[in-house]
Amino acid sequence: MKSKILVALQFFIIFLMILPLGTPVKHLYLGLAVLALGLVIGLLAVKEHKRGNFNIRPDIKENCELVTSGIYAYIRHPMYLSVLLSMFGVTLIYFTYYEFTLFMMLLITLLVKLFYEEKLWKCHNPAYIEYRKRTKRLIPFVF
Repeated sequence: MKSKILVALQFFIIFLMILPLGTPVKHLYLGLAVLALGLVIGLLAVKEHKRGNFNIRPDIKENCELVTSGIYAYIRHPMYLSVLLSMFGVTLIYFTYYEFTLFMMLLITLLVKLFYEEKLWKCHNPAYIEYRKRTKRLIPFVF
């Protein structure tokens, strides 16, 4: 149930963020560049998954495999990074306190989701503990 709530909250915040409601554009090209970077990272992450292995919820699917190749060799949660960068791009395009507040809410939601997922992986697959030692969560070489 927790994972369904986190995913619903994530998508609700994203929905609110992409409704600029007549807000003037502030940093269009910078925002589009950050958004595009986020999309590229997301595509690189999806490319590494075998069919049926991808899951939008943090729950561990039955018969899933731990992906450690490609972008996953550097960060454990490239899809979360993809969402954060893409939505930060939207925040830059329509830069207001409202957008920034929503982005911070999304960041917190995704961090809660990330830590929850890591807790599940530690219990599900002993190889995850070794994988954690070699990689960072979201930002290569940093966090």
